[in-house]
Amino acid sequence: MEKKDFINVKEVRVDEQRAIMEQIVKDGVCPFCMENFTRYHKQPILRDGERWILTPSQWPYENTKHHFLAVSKKHIERIEELQAEDITELLEHFKWANKEYEFPGGAFFMRFGNMKYNGSSVAHLHAQLL
Repeated sequence: MEKKDFINVKEVRVDEQRAIMEQIVKDGVCPFCMENFTRYHKQPILRDGERWILTPSQWPYENTKHHFLAVSKKHIERIEELQAEDITELLEHFKWANKEYEFPGGAFFMRFGNMKYNGSSVAHLHAQLL
């Protein structure tokens, strides 16, 4: 993969995250591509599907009981790159977490495209369940 900006350090929320993100920038790799993922992300992978992995967020949002990331196993950045099967599997992961962790309510979202406009810290497509 060509060298590009995979990280938006402006959206970092905590010091530990900033240090790791700055290292990722130096390394010049996408931290959410599977060959790099466990080098930077230290939370367990709870579910490993054909298209997505599900893991707790390393830096959960403040005041959340549960914060999960579903990370695409292929490097994509835009929603138009998703297939129907991608969405089906993503929903299965979220339904599993909802049942397993007994969410009384929550939210899920996905940022896509240019990080300058979407507030994300990693360009690689991922979804969040809170």
